[in-house]
Amino acid sequence: MSTSTHTDRRYLLLILVSSIASIAYEITLLRLFSISFWYHFAFMVISIAMLGIGASGTFLAVFPSMKRSRSIPAYVLFFGIGIPLSYLIANAVPFDPSRLPWDRVQVLYVSIYYVILATPFFFFGLIVATAFSTMKTAPGHIYAADLGGAGIGAILSFILLYSGGPERIVFLLSTAVLLAAFISSGKNIKTLCSVFMVLNILLLFAGQHLIQQRISPYKPLQIALNYPGARHVETVHSPYARLDIFESPAARFAPGLSFRYRKDLPRQTGIAIDAGDIYAMTNERDKQGLAFVDFLPSALPYFISRKRDVLLLEPKGGLSVIAARQRGSRNIFAVDSNPLIIKTVRDYAKKMSSDLYETNTWSALGRSWLAGTDKVFDLIDLSIMGSMPSSSYGFSEDYRYTVEAFQTYIAHLKPDGFLSLNVYIIPPPRSELRILHTLVSASENMGIEDGSQHIAAIRSWGSITLLLKRSIITDRDITEIKKFCRSRRFDLLYYPGIREQESNIHIRMEGNEYFQAFRRIIDQNTRNAFVQNYLFDILPVHDENPFFHYYLKAKNLRSIYRAMGEKWQYFIEEGYLLPLLFLQALFLSIVFIILPVAAGIEKERPQFSLRRILPLSYFALLGVGFMFVELAFIQKMILSLETPPLAVSTVVASLLISSGLGGFLSHSVERLKKPSTLLFLSGIVFLYSGTMPLFMSLISPLPLTVKISLMFVTLMPAGILMGIPFPSGLSLLRAYRPELIPWAWAVNGCFSVLAPIIAVMLALSTGFSTIILLGAMMYLFGYLVLRRMQFEMT
Repeated sequence: MSTSTHTDRRYLLLILVSSIASIAYEITLLRLFSISFWYHFAFMVISIAMLGIGASGTFLAVFPSMKRSRSIPAYVLFFGIGIPLSYLIANAVPFDPSRLPWDRVQVLYVSIYYVILATPFFFFGLIVATAFSTMKTAPGHIYAADLGGAGIGAILSFILLYSGGPERIVFLLSTAVLLAAFISSGKNIKTLCSVFMVLNILLLFAGQHLIQQRISPYKPLQIALNYPGARHVETVHSPYARLDIFESPAARFAPGLSFRYRKDLPRQTGIAIDAGDIYAMTNERDKQGLAFVDFLPSALPYFISRKRDVLLLEPKGGLSVIAARQRGSRNIFAVDSNPLIIKTVRDYAKKMSSDLYETNTWSALGRSWLAGTDKVFDLIDLSIMGSMPSSSYGFSEDYRYTVEAFQTYIAHLKPDGFLSLNVYIIPPPRSELRILHTLVSASENMGIEDGSQHIAAIRSWGSITLLLKRSIITDRDITEIKKFCRSRRFDLLYYPGIREQESNIHIRMEGNEYFQAFRRIIDQNTRNAFVQNYLFDILPVHDENPFFHYYLKAKNLRSIYRAMGEKWQYFIEEGYLLPLLFLQALFLSIVFIILPVAAGIEKERPQFSLRRILPLSYFALLGVGFMFVELAFIQKMILSLETPPLAVSTVVASLLISSGLGGFLSHSVERLKKPSTLLFLSGIVFLYSGTMPLFMSLISPLPLTVKISLMFVTLMPAGILMGIPFPSGLSLLRAYRPELIPWAWAVNGCFSVLAPIIAVMLALSTGFSTIILLGAMMYLFGYLVLRRMQFEMT
């Protein structure tokens, strides 16, 4: 074996390990910043950080002397050092997005975050771009090591997140990279690797206080812990969430409790999800104290008639389970989408001599669980409330509250069964109106022609309980609803035949706007005009664009601005962070793409000749196409896999590993390098767009391990084909324009960052099936460009 071949194999190993660490670090950062701040800021930070990969290509284009294969071990060393340093420095920067409205220095901190988080990805980009530019190994083999490693990293990160806090994973990943560099490098690099590996181990085992992540003091968990007498009990982790158990007066969970109830609540222990949403676990042994559950508006369906078979969706801390037991329900089924909550609450209940969640409890998305059973229920209760009212961000998808989800719930009700929904009142009215509109639309799709005879709603001081009965609401039902509200001083919002003077009595609101809105949405004759003229978008959402919390109407932005107290940050929370993020990423991308031209990397004129534009546009199309398809596949898989983290890990691992295999095959099978492969790939993606919904519905009832296996196999054909065009294009550049390889790498990286932002912005209005079709079109255009490239260069 020649020395050159042996060296190339060592470098392929370094690329493989670095790719594993790169994607695992990206996913770990997503978890870290979801906990420290909010998910949408994590999305921003990760997206901007990934521009580091594009910057690496620009750097090598401007400084070609840095393109030396012998520099790869040094770049791996810097990458291994950069992983923990970027985390530690970012963790020390006092950036807090909650302070943006009044603290202008936070804008500077955002910029610092961009630079810090981009640094390790910049060095990772140097590793791969240098390998493509200088190694004699076929581009397909390098690409296979890169993408195959990234696929393994997606799986590894999911496994590691079971082992402890994400901050620990940062140092484990760094140690793995440094160990690979130690094995494959000379004396000087070995020494540095040894030093930093020792530092990592010391921080892991003796420096917990130094690596503990900082959480915004404005997140609900931190606020709750600042109450007098508050005490943090325990923290547990999983790939799905971080849960904190604590005791605090802020953990009192009795949403909308009647003012007629004046006794103390039983002991409740708080449980926070990612330091944000807070729920409470109630001591079930205090039988007298549990009387308060009968004074909650959510208890209404139990007083209308006896509920023998009850399904509780998203019960979280278990209060709805306790309420069902209190009212004598015989068969209680609980389904929660977060498996860590089920386990944590079950373990806590055992300590309190309770059998909560011991039987008839499943961890699943409620609608997916229902799709796999023929059971029907007297009551299906779905709560979207925690201990503290909060609003979700507009570009956060939620498949629990779509028209299709509501149809599933209604289909599993007995003839006289009720669907109960409970939601906080958060002025101005929008989420409760969208729920009502979605519920009415779903019921009409299920053959309920006149929803006005099937709906009832009541209001407390802080929450609304909305009921839909599969059969017509009877006079007896109405009598019980009135009695329940009168005895607890709740207000009637709607029942068949209600008069306006019957509402807004006990907890008066100016204008009685909730009554008016409910009546107009339920009435088919007034619904369309009301919805069209309403300040916010309250149209029903579907699985195609499941953005339940996106309410903005572009034409009403000025009026919404005034309605929200002239606070611009509302628009950031409701989805307008996306265009701002896009503009930032676009500006940096333009800089990275244009910089090689400004630096004059070639003497050829004109600067933008066709022989330059074609390769750059080709790699731009590949970046957009790959990310469009990957993002759309992830969204399509969430329904069947039931949690976004599992869907992300499954799809990313499947596509990247199979794409790595495709890159390897592209070197072995010369025919695959032809442009016709892109044409075939485009057709395959079109085919997936039409068959994916049917496939998802067929596998949804199957066991989780079977579903993951089937999805992996199903995505492999697309993944293999998606892995061929990139190394094929690089082979062409290597033969005719090798100096353009770093620049092409930069263009591909920059467009890979822009593509997910564009995809989500488009999906808000057009849906994810459109994104798959656009991905197919990118590959179709790539086919046309590659054909012209081969003509121009050969």
